[in-house]
Amino acid sequence: MKHRLDKDPEKWKDFGGNSPLISLFNSVLPIQDEIKAIINRETYPMQVKKYKYLISPIDRNMNLFFVLKGVVRGYVKDGTKEITTWISTENDVVGTIRNLFTHGDSDEYIQALEDAHLICIPHVMSEYLYANYREANFIGRVLMQKYYQSAEERAYLCRISSAEKRYKRFLQTYPGLIERISLKYIASFLGVRLETLSRIRTQGNK
Repeated sequence: MKHRLDKDPEKWKDFGGNSPLISLFNSVLPIQDEIKAIINRETYPMQVKKYKYLISPIDRNMNLFFVLKGVVRGYVKDGTKEITTWISTENDVVGTIRNLFTHGDSDEYIQALEDAHLICIPHVMSEYLYANYREANFIGRVLMQKYYQSAEERAYLCRISSAEKRYKRFLQTYPGLIERISLKYIASFLGVRLETLSRIRTQGNK
């Protein structure tokens, strides 16, 4: 179940009085108080229990999500088969991009694989900041570069022909994640059968 606090006047009480998104923005470039006020007003904290959904194809989602704590994945369905397209952890910004920029339908599900704490970022707020504040454009560009770097890594990972090499690359790219989530999601992400991944891990531990 989603638990959101967008209308709570004390929604940032547990975060030192400000949206954690402000710290993310400031880590790229210091922002003015006017932008901080907009972020505090428009964003809100959200909690999603393990295995529950942030987004499904029936939603007309117009938000991004900043992951404060937890692991989330994106996946699509091919018949009854679930294909994990990405996995993200703390300090990542996630969402269904097709909804935001093309206003089209998305086949993607976003699911929490641990109890997740997030900050919801309305797309309309992002567009307003980009249109009215030069520093917001710069920050958005830097964050988009990080997104594209992650997308490039995923594209490279899925094109490695050897399942064993894909797994080794995964361990390098996502250190510690193997201990946090079920192996079946990693197998889905790597495009290998669960039995194959289990065998690779067993051989690697010998």
